[in-house]
Amino acid sequence: MNTEKNKESAIAFYKLAYQGNPRKAVELYVGPAYIQHNPAVANGTDGFIDYFERMQVEYPEKSIEFVRVISEADLVALHTHQTWPGDDQYVTMDFFRFDENGKIVEHWDAIQQIPKSSENPNTMY
Repeated sequence: MNTEKNKESAIAFYKLAYQGNPRKAVELYVGPAYIQHNPAVANGTDGFIDYFERMQVEYPEKSIEFVRVISEADLVALHTHQTWPGDDQYVTMDFFRFDENGKIVEHWDAIQQIPKSSENPNTMY
């Protein structure tokens, strides 16, 4: 496994999809099968494409910042900061599994809205 290349591919894949071109992201970075664990997204590449195309139409001004990228063996984790309309902000953690050809074949994620106030002075990053 080329962990550095997988990290670059995970970022490029997610950025391309998030910015409105999920079909191209799948074409370039996804393997022959894609297992989706997010319950809001249908399994397979069609579900992924449908979800991100809809998000682009409904929320074209959303933005994403990649805070951390961690890779080990066939897994890459992305820790991101997303900003949506109305300054609605989220911390997300996405995990991608790569096959032996360096293609993404599985995805898990967790998302948490960033509250307006906190009981401590620490950021969520």
